[in-house]
Amino acid sequence: MASRSADLPLRYQTPDAWAEQVLRDPLALLNDHAHLEKKAAANALELLNRWPEPNPPEYWVEKMSAIARDEVDHLAVVTRLLARRGGRLAKHHRNQYASQLRALVRHGKGTDELLDRLMISALIEARSCERFEVLSRNCPDEELRRLYDDLWASENGHYRIFIDLARQLPGAAEAVEARWNEMLDAEAEIIANQAAGPRMHSGVEE
Repeated sequence: MASRSADLPLRYQTPDAWAEQVLRDPLALLNDHAHLEKKAAANALELLNRWPEPNPPEYWVEKMSAIARDEVDHLAVVTRLLARRGGRLAKHHRNQYASQLRALVRHGKGTDELLDRLMISALIEARSCERFEVLSRNCPDEELRRLYDDLWASENGHYRIFIDLARQLPGAAEAVEARWNEMLDAEAEIIANQAAGPRMHSGVEE
């Protein structure tokens, strides 16, 4: 079956073997996934207050709050499934992939910092969406397959919202394309070098 994520701008394509590897421990994968949904919701709410002027425009508030609602809804779905299967949400969670992406942010640079934060949010959304699609095509568990298929359909295009918002930043429109290309190259290298394991943003076993 051909990938439905072919239109994503990502420059590293996740091999189907990744899905087989992470699905060896579906509870650990669901736990990791739940934490990612929680962090995505928190990120959208935090960005809501990052508009560089005192009063963010209505479209900014509307888009960020809508993304946060989506992510909270997905968090509820994933945690219910995790609990029903006998798992528990871990108290602590680390995501080396996201941490390495955030190291690219130009901190203290005003609009440039916010531009980078939006682009990293877009990258994480795009990569997560691609991984949902790979899982949905390769998952032998029908319940999990439906979960990942539904999430792909729901989140496909989220990354575009962050890029569109980046283009609306005061004085940032001309810088978006060049910086986006730099970020796409960096993300491809970062994801390709992640350690393997039952995580949404893990690497592939040799």
